[in-house]
Amino acid sequence: MRLYSGTSQQFVKDSIQNHISEKLKQAFFAYFRFNPSPSEINSWRNSLRAMAQVIQYASLTDNGVILEYQLPQSSKRLDCMLTGKNESGTDNAIIVELKQWEKCEPSDSDNEVVTWVGGAKRDVLHPSAQVGQYRSYLADTHTAFYDESDPIALSACAYLHNYHFHPSDELFSPKFSDHLTRHPVFAADQVDDLSAYLSNAVCAGDGLVVLERVEQSKYRPSKKLMDHVAKVIQENSDYILLDEQLVVFDKVLASVKSRYGEGKKRILIIKGGPGTGKSVIALNLMAELLRNGHNAHYATGSKAFTETLRKIIGSRGSVQFKYFNSYVEAQANEVDVLICDEAHRVRETSNSRFTKSNKRSKLPQIEELINASRVGVFFIDDDQIVRPNEIGSSAFIREHATKMACEISEFELEAQFRCSGSDAFVNWVNNTLGIRQTANVLWTGNEEFDFQIFDSAAALESAIVEKAQSGSSARLTAGFCWPWSKPNSDGTLVNDVKIGPFIRPWNAKSGAGRLAKGIPKESLWAHDANGLNQIGCIYTAQGFEFDYVGVIWGPDLRYDFDMSAWEGDKSASCDTVVKRSKDQFIDLVKNTYRVLLTRGIKGCYVFFMDKNTERFVKTRIEKVGRLEPTYLKVAEDPEGYNA
Repeated sequence: MRLYSGTSQQFVKDSIQNHISEKLKQAFFAYFRFNPSPSEINSWRNSLRAMAQVIQYASLTDNGVILEYQLPQSSKRLDCMLTGKNESGTDNAIIVELKQWEKCEPSDSDNEVVTWVGGAKRDVLHPSAQVGQYRSYLADTHTAFYDESDPIALSACAYLHNYHFHPSDELFSPKFSDHLTRHPVFAADQVDDLSAYLSNAVCAGDGLVVLERVEQSKYRPSKKLMDHVAKVIQENSDYILLDEQLVVFDKVLASVKSRYGEGKKRILIIKGGPGTGKSVIALNLMAELLRNGHNAHYATGSKAFTETLRKIIGSRGSVQFKYFNSYVEAQANEVDVLICDEAHRVRETSNSRFTKSNKRSKLPQIEELINASRVGVFFIDDDQIVRPNEIGSSAFIREHATKMACEISEFELEAQFRCSGSDAFVNWVNNTLGIRQTANVLWTGNEEFDFQIFDSAAALESAIVEKAQSGSSARLTAGFCWPWSKPNSDGTLVNDVKIGPFIRPWNAKSGAGRLAKGIPKESLWAHDANGLNQIGCIYTAQGFEFDYVGVIWGPDLRYDFDMSAWEGDKSASCDTVVKRSKDQFIDLVKNTYRVLLTRGIKGCYVFFMDKNTERFVKTRIEKVGRLEPTYLKVAEDPEGYNA
């Protein structure tokens, strides 16, 4: 999709006559069915006039111009692309990122600067880094730039038409030298340099021929990109398959290959509890399919999980890692194999409260996912649903796959690779929470898994920090029983979690804006070493595993000895979405603690705010034994949280 394409002469004429922003506005409405914002229209008017002046100054009269070109399977749009041939007759295209910035400041991050955008100072990508990502995306995913005998040469630059050059300016800092060398930035008073850069690539004209090649070519990831992603996954020791994981991997891969390319869609459902290796199998499956030349995508419903995977794989490979709501506009069978991890997080619809009424999808999200792929592979744990709008289940997927006349295969993962390989611990958690009856009514402690109960939040934190300092991965988590505030004006986090004298912040909130140095974004809390300094909630911890996990068990789920049953307390919860779930509340909160308790590979440490709940759990531990009724008196509680 693009909002404008034509000759450079027509573009210059439209700009001189002040028609360009109106043409873009009309094209925008025709495609999106709502009007662009006034600020975007103003940006077009100013930036494109400046770009037209450069093209006119460089005498580029026989070139192609594409404006607002949407990157395939992305919401990102390129500002401008100029096409043509160089003196040697090679087809060329140049991406030009246009900025209205006037100044910027240093950022603590490697690829960012600080500038005024959206009504505040924010960390944003350096223009060279941003336009370089766009170039890499197209070079890796657009057949015109890699898949022909004579691919179009692609380059990129940025033009800041309100910015004046100074060699000591942060924009030209030595830390950005690699970016600037590959994808130069031109300031307002460097028009001669920008003109020379453009002319060097497209001075021989014939731009419409090149433009047509760009517009007529298809999206498909290049073999180099697929090999890159596969190599990163296969060389990461965290993603090595073990025992039954490899058996299931082989079965799934064989099943994919056996019917791949045939007319009938195939759906594979792989069920497994915490620690059975669903994500490890999914990533290895992704690597193997890419290595064999299949266009495979990896999708999840979790921002934290997806962004962490993108961080591990690297920006180049991130284009193959999507969200469940990325396929609203996908064509049928656009993806060869779509791997859906944590499919229990599939929602009823991809629409959100921000979706314009005339752009709302009419299909259930599950049908969008099935429609987009030839083969759909769904990894799922039916007991990990923690929000009422997450409706994925193996039965739900099966129902819609049957409705869409798909061939369905199902697999069950049983071996436990988290919790020190202890099926007993996961079964005991399920039994204790009343999620599922199992044979493990009592926790014997005979397995190597380290489960401990602490008498204060401070003692729990100390134990987790000690594990982290000794070289283990460790995180402290909690039930959603405190508000989750936006950061302070200086980017520091608010100490929302308060238990007597113990006060700590949650991890950074999504869309928190600029954060102080050393504070990771929400999506990287589980991966960044500084995540140890905050408490993670269910939405940032789900999908991850650590050597040791600490869990603050809040008062939103308590055990009632009189009723011999679990009770949920909505008044103690700060999760507004879950609180509105009516009869689902107690099941969702149970699932929340089940997820948190089973994040650990080697150990799980817990502090209970409600002492009756702690006493009940202790009755389920063999070495403590069952407690006599006389023991259930209110005991001394130094932190002030008596039952």
